[in-house]
Amino acid sequence: MYKDYQEFTKLNLKLDMSRGKPSPEQLDLALPLLNEAGISDQIKSSGTDCRNYGIQLGLPEVREFFASLLEVPKNQIVVDGSSSLALMHDVIAFALLYGTPGNSSWRSDKPISFLCPVPGYDRHFSILEAFGIKMINVPLLEDGPDMDVVESLVAKDDSIKGMWCVPKYSNPTGAVYSEEVVNRLASMNVAADDFRIFWDDAYHFHHLTEERIAIPNIIDICQAAGNSDRAIVFASTSKMTFAGSGLAMLASSVANVDWWQKCVSVRTIGPDKLNQLRHLLFFQNSVSVDSLMDQHRAILKPKFDIVDSVFEEYLGKIEGVSWSKPLGGYFIDLITPPGLAKRTIELAKNAGIILTPAGATFPYGLDPEDKHIRIAPSYPSLEEIKLAAEGVSLSLLQAIEEK
Repeated sequence: MYKDYQEFTKLNLKLDMSRGKPSPEQLDLALPLLNEAGISDQIKSSGTDCRNYGIQLGLPEVREFFASLLEVPKNQIVVDGSSSLALMHDVIAFALLYGTPGNSSWRSDKPISFLCPVPGYDRHFSILEAFGIKMINVPLLEDGPDMDVVESLVAKDDSIKGMWCVPKYSNPTGAVYSEEVVNRLASMNVAADDFRIFWDDAYHFHHLTEERIAIPNIIDICQAAGNSDRAIVFASTSKMTFAGSGLAMLASSVANVDWWQKCVSVRTIGPDKLNQLRHLLFFQNSVSVDSLMDQHRAILKPKFDIVDSVFEEYLGKIEGVSWSKPLGGYFIDLITPPGLAKRTIELAKNAGIILTPAGATFPYGLDPEDKHIRIAPSYPSLEEIKLAAEGVSLSLLQAIEEK
């Protein structure tokens, strides 16, 4: 245990914890994808040569496989390229250009806006900022967004066209949406007929405990509430196989999937079907998916445990300091006394530890209380994670002392 910040800086570390990247050990779990036995003999699927153009919504067998994992009808899912973020970007772009099914374009003289539960995912906010869409902060509680605030806003403002949601193991707090929250999101009254919930189910399979937490199926609940087009679900294998060469999924109502196909036909003639076939051969069935994710958990959980242990040792008795203890996902939300997150991150950088910029988990990079720091334990080794957690702790203590 290091006694003070000045002593720690003498280590001259170079650790980058700014993103939640899978570690090399996790990526190695999917190496068989590169040498998948028999793929050269199975280049044809559903009567289609996977080396050629076509099949815009994805190979039927692959759509059926991921539909079963996400518990949606197989005709209501799209399997596309490697990035679910790209699908989110395109859905917003298509809505701005063409409008959603049965509705006019989102482009008009009147500015549009999105609800953003905070703290949240910085790349969601970057998409909206790039398109000039106004972002409205909504508090994120332990069981999901503050629904009293959400319902009051969407009921009276038809400029609110959408809302971000990371429903399970939310980035960065680890929040898990409750059944009540999901039901209220699906059934709430909205002023905009073309309001959409962007349901980023990025951590659907990413458990840190033996309990595989499940949440209600937003597509089913929206349909039961008479709002079948409201939710668009996004998921990917980015943190299951290869982060840059996985598969991305979009699931929604039949009308939304048809709309997606019509819009995307201008952009592409079809996805990488050989990669889809490789993944199907690699995953095989839901049992093998669970087994793979258990292996990921075995690598990740000790890293989260070390961060929690070090924070407890250094910061457990410090007034105004707390941190999340997620049951899944990739992040820990460290909460400092107000006004100290930016200084803590600066001190950590001086000690050789790169963290996500202060304010990144809020729209426009503005944390109104400057107190949230996103910790990403996944990529460094166990030894590096321990040092990083100590360095962050000492940086925060130094910031407190300076104040």
